[in-house]
Amino acid sequence: MGTSLLSLGSGALIAAQAGVMNAGNNIANANTPGYSRQRVEQAPNLALYSGVGYFGQGVHLQSVTRQYDALLASEYRGAQSQASFSQAYSGQAGRIDSMLGDSSSGVSAALSDFFSGVSNLASNPSDPSARQAMLAAAQTATGRLQEISGQLSTLRSSNNESIKASVAEINGMATQVAQLNQQIAVASQGGTLAPNDLLDKRDALVGDLSKQVNGSVVVSDAGEYNVFVGNGQPLVLGSRALTMVTRPEPLDPANLQVGVMNGTSLVAYGQGSVTGGTLGGLLAFRDQTLGEAQNSVGRMAMAMGAAFNAQQKLGLDANGVAGTDLFAVSTPTVLTTSAATLSATVTDYSALTTSDYRMKYDGTNYTLTRLQDGNQTTFATFPQTIDGITYDVNPPVPAPAANDSFLVQPTLNGASSLSVLFTDPRRVATAAPIRTAATQANTGTATVSAGAVTSAYTATPLASAQTLTYASATGTLSGFPAGSAVTSTLNGVSTTYAAGTPVPYASGATLEWDGMQVKISGVPGNGDTFSVLPNTGASGDNRNALALAALQTAQLLGGSTVQQAFGQLVATVGNKAHQMQVASTAQASLVKQVQAASDSVSGVNLDEEAADLLRFQQAYQAAGKMFGIASTLFDTILNIQH
Repeated sequence: MGTSLLSLGSGALIAAQAGVMNAGNNIANANTPGYSRQRVEQAPNLALYSGVGYFGQGVHLQSVTRQYDALLASEYRGAQSQASFSQAYSGQAGRIDSMLGDSSSGVSAALSDFFSGVSNLASNPSDPSARQAMLAAAQTATGRLQEISGQLSTLRSSNNESIKASVAEINGMATQVAQLNQQIAVASQGGTLAPNDLLDKRDALVGDLSKQVNGSVVVSDAGEYNVFVGNGQPLVLGSRALTMVTRPEPLDPANLQVGVMNGTSLVAYGQGSVTGGTLGGLLAFRDQTLGEAQNSVGRMAMAMGAAFNAQQKLGLDANGVAGTDLFAVSTPTVLTTSAATLSATVTDYSALTTSDYRMKYDGTNYTLTRLQDGNQTTFATFPQTIDGITYDVNPPVPAPAANDSFLVQPTLNGASSLSVLFTDPRRVATAAPIRTAATQANTGTATVSAGAVTSAYTATPLASAQTLTYASATGTLSGFPAGSAVTSTLNGVSTTYAAGTPVPYASGATLEWDGMQVKISGVPGNGDTFSVLPNTGASGDNRNALALAALQTAQLLGGSTVQQAFGQLVATVGNKAHQMQVASTAQASLVKQVQAASDSVSGVNLDEEAADLLRFQQAYQAAGKMFGIASTLFDTILNIQH
């Protein structure tokens, strides 16, 4: 009996001691990040049969388990990944929002000052100071646009460095996860033991990894963590960690391409495939908000510059010479590794989008993808005009080869390239190139408008006076150039008359030929004449300056003015920054909630552990008394006298 009590007491003592040590360990690690509360699992020994029944044989230790919920851990990783994504995106978008909305950057104010200068010049076309002020305002506006473009380019470079830093952290943690997989496999001795501290460390690492990138964790039969990123590309496979790398994109070196090295080959992640985490937020910001902002500013600069240039060419400067381009306007950039040359020319600035395009050739057809929304257009021949850009392969030799790819950036460099081409204020074209006159000897009451020109005028500028004569017998006007057709428009209805054909007269109708427009109103007398002449010596003429000033309210960008388009950009970026800030706050709250739920399972409760200490202490003391009882019983047996 004494021997049995010693055995029972020994087992109880060991179990109680283990409980005390475990509770102490939990208390010691109560504030250790990633630590999961551990519990000693014990079970009764096999009972011994006797004639009167089964007698218990004490207790033995089975294992030390950690209190861990895999489902909550997975939920926490997902919440943490989205929180880091929103935080990274919000921080980057906030920089653009501050940049565009900052009054000190002065883009909106500079545009307003420029248009004000043009309006002031229209009121004082012969004033040299008004001309100089207008040119100075133009230089200020282009300078501000260049500054914004430069800041956005700097932000792109900073974004690239952040991507590199994130990838470096991912690689470091992936390597540690792979090493822990191996250590856990060895320590678990074929899965019979659970190395709790190593398991906690691996889970903490995977949690930190989720802050950088959203990866799916698949647990193998051997208990290893396999981590997959993007479209299912492996990052960790058992004890092997693949290396995530960054490199300049082949067609666009300004952007970094991210992928995983598999041997000597790079398996690149597709656009939008890397989601969640800091890396996902950085890539999404670059591909969405940053690219759109750069293209938006460039599109505004190009549309404004092209419109002013076109109107400049329709006027005369202070020297009486036809106007020339006021602004240097960029052309679309085409990047390729192909031997063929793809040309991209803007033919309609109002149809431009804020997207880049990728064109691929499969050997038969070309597919143009608008990267902003994935919209595709397929064709087999050139030229093709899409979204205001005309594409052609020029020269046709060498021809594109199968699988050739082209990246087209129509507006990316629009703002950085915009500049004022001349500094002589006399070269600003304020006057219209034509003027009109009604002969003083006319007998009727008809009057003629001052005259205007369209973009067609530059092809055949007026060299000498042209005289229109009214014939009352036929009610027609004659005298138009022999080779020119004439279009008469009245109340929105246009009629075109072939070259050499007399044109019926209608009071108030606008007559257009060779890019010139005049309106004759009233009742002309037979033989009355009206002249259209080159506008010489008209330093006080402001008709073209008025047309330049009218561009401020012209819808140059698909239904929006330049200033409206800039306001829309500021609002769009601001809304995105606010949206991501709200998402970041919401996700941070969700992370706390999931963390609290996880802590309720895995966290150390000091009050509970203190109670366990007392409980196991009492059990230890009770087990110790069993030794004393066993000794007394044994002595009693020894002292029995026969």
